[in-house]
Amino acid sequence: MEKLLGFLTAILSLMTITSADAHEPGVMGPGMMGWGFGMGWPGFFFMFVFWIVVIVAVVLLIRWIITSTGSGSRNKGHDDSAIEILKKRYAHGEINKEEFEDKKKDLEK
Repeated sequence: MEKLLGFLTAILSLMTITSADAHEPGVMGPGMMGWGFGMGWPGFFFMFVFWIVVIVAVVLLIRWIITSTGSGSRNKGHDDSAIEILKKRYAHGEINKEEFEDKKKDLEK
């Protein structure tokens, strides 16, 4: 997260440098309004990059919130207790009755 914030700060700094293209009063250079593009090509490029970074940051933030709260799809179906798993193994015939009873006693301690 800290790397992402550092990257966003760097992009904003570059955008500020590009848009603060200082010119002599009354002189219109190609960086500002000289070609009729407003901010010029660098401004459009950095604005595009800025919005891509913002969208990616929002997506990553939402993804992090979902996984950290445990409401993600990874946690569904994995809430079985040890006894439930043991019962399923016994029901599927993976273990016999003696093993089931021994393991059940160990789990109930």
